[in-house]
Amino acid sequence: MSTGGNKAVGGLERETNTFVPHSANYLLAVLSIGSWLPCSAIAGELPLVDAHIHYSHDAWDIVPAEEAIKILREAGLKKAFVSSSSDEGTQKLYALAPELVVPVLRPYRKRGEINSWKYDESVIAMLTERLSKFRYAGIGEFHAFGDDIELPVLRQVIDLAIQYGIYLHAHVDSDAIYRIFEYNPDALVLWAHSGFDGPEVIRPLLESYPNLWSDLAFRTEHVLQDEVAPGWLELFTDFPNRFVLGTDTYTPNRWYYVVEHADESRAWLNSLPESVAENIAWRNAEALLEKVGY
Repeated sequence: MSTGGNKAVGGLERETNTFVPHSANYLLAVLSIGSWLPCSAIAGELPLVDAHIHYSHDAWDIVPAEEAIKILREAGLKKAFVSSSSDEGTQKLYALAPELVVPVLRPYRKRGEINSWKYDESVIAMLTERLSKFRYAGIGEFHAFGDDIELPVLRQVIDLAIQYGIYLHAHVDSDAIYRIFEYNPDALVLWAHSGFDGPEVIRPLLESYPNLWSDLAFRTEHVLQDEVAPGWLELFTDFPNRFVLGTDTYTPNRWYYVVEHADESRAWLNSLPESVAENIAWRNAEALLEKVGY
């Protein structure tokens, strides 16, 4: 059963254009994670790949492309998986730093399409045209829930990903994950935010679907409880090859949090066994790129 495309999963409002000034955003970051590590306090100690970055049309004037690349470099990222509404934003960053930016093709041309896109057949023509013109590692991030996966547009998106040998970056619920793999077990899926679900939901999906990876964007408050929470620690150690990091710059102000998020991620990763920490930090994301031949 569909949970409905209007749902703000995990309490996040996905359709705001509100810009928070740089200084105010730092305060929001402090409040959101409960603790703050000084910028660059631990930068450079552990390489990172950020698998959930957006650079959409409302960010271009506020955070010019050159500044955005500078932020990604300051965070000490090996790679940044970037998608945008429209794809022009991704291409701006890729043109400046092709060794850093990994393009991911989003089915949204502008804000306001996260609910309507799945009924819009013209999306498929747009995706097909872009896929024939540029190189991408994946399609997404896109939003869909439950039986949305049965819609013709969603089915065609899955087909395109299979055709081009790339992954789906899916902001979906667990029901949709089941339906994607039921439709095509060969699909490769990066599950945005791990569905905002807990280990008890994530574990059986990882057990069932070897082509499923999970990103940890906006999951810090669930993973950390003074230290890595027991359920998450067990999940990371049992599935050390299946989790990746993500910041999710879904509004322009989130760009000013990329460095802080990288520092904070290094702090909690350093509490894990070294091999597990390195996997989540960057090895798993690079393995996913190898899987899609990027």
